Amino acid sequence: MVTKELFGDMPDGREVYVYTLQHHVGGIRAKVCEFGGTLMSIEAPDKNGCFTNVLCGYDSLKDLMESDGYVGALIGRFGNRIGGARFTLEGKEYTLYPNNNGNTLHGGKVGFSHKLWASSYSDTTQPSVYFSLISPDMDEGFPGELSCTVTYRITEDDTLAIDYKAITDKTTVISLTNHAYFNLGGYASGKVFDQVLQMDAGHYLKTDDKLIPTGEIASVEGTPFDFRTAKPIGQDFFTADNDLKIAGGYDHCWQFDHYDGQIKRVITAYDPKTGRAMDVRTDLPCVQFYSGNFLTDDGHPFYGGYRKATQNAFCLETQIMPDSPNRAEFTNCVLKPGELYSTTTEFKFYVK
Repeated sequence: MVTKELFGDMPDGREVYVYTLQHHVGGIRAKVCEFGGTLMSIEAPDKNGCFTNVLCGYDSLKDLMESDGYVGALIGRFGNRIGGARFTLEGKEYTLYPNNNGNTLHGGKVGFSHKLWASSYSDTTQPSVYFSLISPDMDEGFPGELSCTVTYRITEDDTLAIDYKAITDKTTVISLTNHAYFNLGGYASGKVFDQVLQMDAGHYLKTDDKLIPTGEIASVEGTPFDFRTAKPIGQDFFTADNDLKIAGGYDHCWQFDHYDGQIKRVITAYDPKTGRAMDVRTDLPCVQFYSGNFLTDDGHPFYGGYRKATQNAFCLETQIMPDSPNRAEFTNCVLKPGELYSTTTEFKFYVK
């Protein structure tokens, strides 16, 4: 089932709508918004059958538009950071907007996270909402007119799937993702240090002091970045490690060990207190695990006035490697005319 309701009006008078999706009574329920293509909430049951929203988000459109952190938004044209706010493609240099310490983060000054997406929906076997956006040639400095469609759908086994598709009329670079902030204890339950994470990832990218990859793909062996065996997020968080110190915690890209372009389970998160668990399945090669290090009070509290605080949520942004436009040895980020960019990430919820 899918329902649609007015969320608010843009400053220019355009109406913004929110959709609620649910496959069946007793299953997870999600809300998505046209502004930013934002995933606003996911209500999932705990071990006692009590439903709680496990995503951070906002009560008002004003908060959603003015806040920092890209909370729940679709990210594009390029997720994560591009060093020096520039790249060279087919012999031509492109200059981007430097919105993060001289670098470009999550698409630039006005990325996909702050655009109003067109929408439609289907209430069939898999309740779905379709968001579409046309990004014109040289939007935020990126070449090519890019036509994007992102679908949110809920399956019968309590999985929220996100399908990304795009085509271009000129060779460009692209990396789309979603920036949902998870707390499996509930968005207002505090620090996530006791929540358990496991990732099928034996390597991560080292970064400089501006969080741009140095080019070194390092083994996680013997480091705080080893989540190959499940462990609490906080277990090694305060280890004297230079990479953790630079980022104020985890804000790094991990490379999956068994990537082959097929959708498979690569991450499991679990909250021992509530019994809620979540599997992440994707056909992408990497994930940016971010432990909410920059979540601070910016005057835009989460639902019900709940104030933001560091490490009160975590992000699992499936993607290709950051700064790939500047590093040919990294994962491919180039999309050419006639090609289809197509990828899927799924979040399956259950109780342990």
